[in-house]
Parts: sequence; structure tokens; C-alpha cells
Amino acid sequence: MPPTSPQTDPRIQLAQRIGEFRFDPLSHALFSYPWETDRLKASGPRTWQREVFQQIQEHLESPNTRHQPCRVAIASGHGIGKSAAISMVNKWALDTCADTRVMITANTESQVQTKTSPEIIKWQNLAITHDWFRTSTTSVVSRQPGHEKIWRTDLVTWSENNTEAFAGLHNEGKRIVLIFDEASGIADKVWEVSLGALTDADTEIIWLAFGNPTQNTGAFRECFGKHRKLWKQKQIDSRTVEGTNKAYLNEVVDTYGENSDIAKVRVRGLFPSASSMQFIGLDVVEAAQARQPLPGLASDPLIYGVDCARFGDDSSVLAKRCGRDAKSRPWKRWDKMDSMLVAGDIALEAQKEHPDAIMVDVGNIGGGVIDRLRQLLPDTPVIEVAFGGEGRNAELEPGVTIKTANKRSEIWTKMRAWLRGGAIPVNDQLRDDLVGPMYSFAGDDSSVMLERKKDMKKRGLSSPDDGDALACTFAEPVMPRAVPGYLNPQNVNPSGGDRYAEI
Repeated sequence: MPPTSPQTDPRIQLAQRIGEFRFDPLSHALFSYPWETDRLKASGPRTWQREVFQQIQEHLESPNTRHQPCRVAIASGHGIGKSAAISMVNKWALDTCADTRVMITANTESQVQTKTSPEIIKWQNLAITHDWFRTSTTSVVSRQPGHEKIWRTDLVTWSENNTEAFAGLHNEGKRIVLIFDEASGIADKVWEVSLGALTDADTEIIWLAFGNPTQNTGAFRECFGKHRKLWKQKQIDSRTVEGTNKAYLNEVVDTYGENSDIAKVRVRGLFPSASSMQFIGLDVVEAAQARQPLPGLASDPLIYGVDCARFGDDSSVLAKRCGRDAKSRPWKRWDKMDSMLVAGDIALEAQKEHPDAIMVDVGNIGGGVIDRLRQLLPDTPVIEVAFGGEGRNAELEPGVTIKTANKRSEIWTKMRAWLRGGAIPVNDQLRDDLVGPMYSFAGDDSSVMLERKKDMKKRGLSSPDDGDALACTFAEPVMPRAVPGYLNPQNVNPSGGDRYAEI
């Protein structure tokens, strides 16, 4: 037999054909798999999968974006084919660029081993290029001699205490693909460390995050919130996707209600109003931020709330609330400032606005702030707020009063009830602070215990300085302001209504 020439060698022809799909995951998928056969009955990728593949193609084909990170986040209900999409992207990435590095992780070890890994292996074995790589439950590795360590996919289990695998993902001048499966459950610390992979110059970098939107806080939620400009994102209702079990999905919606958190998360691809043990729901906070403050009573006292921090990552914050309005007056923030400077700035604000009380977190540098404010403002009540002090019963919502485990839990409970009618600044940090803390039950009397700051930090969240400052305004009751002439017959409004006298 005559020797095979490069022009007739089927292996070289296949490699050349696959090379044509370097920037085109959709064409690679359509070419590589046995669609409409007994092995794969579908006619091709689903519509939403095609859209994601085309987003990647458009990003890579443009010289302006090719070497910038391509970030795609998909939040969805169940059964839309997330694992299949992950597997097809993985196979395309490895096939079409030599020495590509892919890293895939999920919310739990079980998810990686029993769901993500089997799907990766399935699509690898279905592909026309299945013999190009060796597969195991934890990796897909090139068979090209000398490339085993640099041309591969690794499936790893994340750990907040062991993030070296994510910190070390670099592949300058080539291609990196980072995939988060069930991304809602992946800790913020892992997301943060993974940012290091985005720094390589002249590198194709693709970061995909898929999952059911089970948590309404955290890094995955922020792909659709304050970081939405960085991500191409989409929320998918499972009922709109080909091949899903529509009868079952509609049964879930009919049973629990269209707007229930179960239907939102499991069917509609929407983030829940509240996590299972979340103290304040996102819907409550967003409504308070969207709400315009209604005119209050002239007798409503103006209350300052101060959360104090000295150096470190935390901030000292001054919140201002008058009745239902915590929005109209600008708040203040200090980073790495000592107690004397903070107290001096608060005193200047007070001299302009004349608050009826200033309530200060006594922890950290709070004691010094309180002492100095009492010197500077002898006619203004300055009240200590001891977060760890005894908590009183507080109204959670109309007709529902609960026991609280400490002072901080008490004032957050009062704030939670107030938020349903109050107006607060449109501020991402305040929003995150208010929805961040979880709660538990303490002692034999089942008192409500708000999550401690140090425990929030273990979950990768910041100290809720803005939230604590607003909560301080609920520490003690404050007498209404005296309003001279209130309901005085001599001050009757000519239009027929009573009016308040000028103060």
C-alpha cells in the first residue's frame, strides 16, 4: 500500500477540520457528536446552549475582546441541560487549542463526582475526537506525549481553606477555561481567589458559572446584581426549554405558587426572596430602596446611628433616620479613622441637623466616640448600644412578637419590621449588609440570635457596618419632637386642613 500523505491521512484531516472551530463552540458541537442517532437522539444543542456558545464565539472573534475575560452566568430551574453544556464547552476548549487548561468545580464533592464528572466522560466518549484524550473521574488528559500536565481538564472540589488549585490557574498566551457548576453554593473566597486566573496577558480566558439560584447572597447572586456589567448573564425558566418535563415543572408551580421561593429557584431560574435562615429577605430590602420617603410627622425625631470600627477592613458608619425616612439625609463613612476624628465629624453633622439622639455601638472604638460626643454635644442625648447586652422582646411583624437573644438581635428585629414601610439609600453595600446575616435560635426559650460578624466573615461576607449603623437607630425609644402650635386653631390651613406650625 502506498504511504499515507498528509493530504489523505484521516487523522490529519480531522485535526485540520477541528481546528476550523477554534472560536466556534456551536459548529464544533454540531460536527463532533452523533446527533439524531440511537446514541444521541436530539438534533443538536438546545436553544439556550446555542446562545451561550455563540456568545463565546462573538467574544473570541473580536480582536477587542479576545484577550479579555469572557464571563457567562446562567441561573436556571432544573433540567435544562447545564451539565451537557459544560461538557460540550469543555470538549471544544480542549480540542481546538493546544495546551488548554480547564478547571471545573461544583458546590459539593458529590456534585463533582456523581453528576458533573459522569457527564464530562459521557460527552468525551461520544465525540469524534474521543481518542485524543484519556479520561478519569477527576481529569481529562491529552494523549500527546509531553503535554499531559499542560493540556488537560481537572475536576476539583473547592475548599475555603485550601484554594491553591484556583490561585494557581495560569496559562499565559494560550487558553484558560474555568467552570463553576451549581455556582450558588461555591464560597465567595473561591470566587475571589479565582480572579487571579483572569490576569494572564494575551490569553483566551473563559469563566462560566451555572446553577440553580438557591442563595440570594454571595458571588453568584452578584453576577446578576452589582457585578452584572462584567457578566453575560441569563435567567432561564425551565418550562421554556426544549426537552424538559413540563408536566412536573407545572406541578411544582401549581403546588407551591408561581411566586413561591421553591418555584422561583427550581423552575423559574429566579433568586429566592429569602434563604432558608436569612433574617431579612432581598425583596424587603429592594422595596425599601425603591421606595420614596413619605412626608413624616413634624414630631418625628431625627436619630443618628453609629457603628464604630478602628482600622482593619471594617468601616465606621453614620446612619440617619427620621420616622420612615432613612434616605433623604446623606450618611457618612470613615475608613481607618480613630475615635476622635470620627466623633468630631459626627459632631459637625449634628450641629447642622440637630438630631434628637445619637446611638453609638459601644464596641471597638465606640467608647471613645461616645465620651467625646458627650463633651462636644452636651445638650444631645448620646446613648450607648451594647450589642452583646440583654435583648428585649421585639415585634417581628404586626401581631408577632419574638424573644431576642441579645441587644443586636433586638435592634435588627425592630429594623426588619420597619423596613416594610421605610425608605433607605440605594446602595449596594447597604443592601448586602441587610440581607447578609442569617439567624438561629439560642437557649431553651428559643430566642432569636442574629449571626455574629465573625461568623459572617468565615462565610466570606463583610462586616455589616451599614446595617448595624441603621439598626442602632432602634436601640431606645426617643421622645417625639415638640411642635409649637400643633393643631392650634389659630394655625388652620386656609384650604381646610390642619397644618403644623413652623419650628
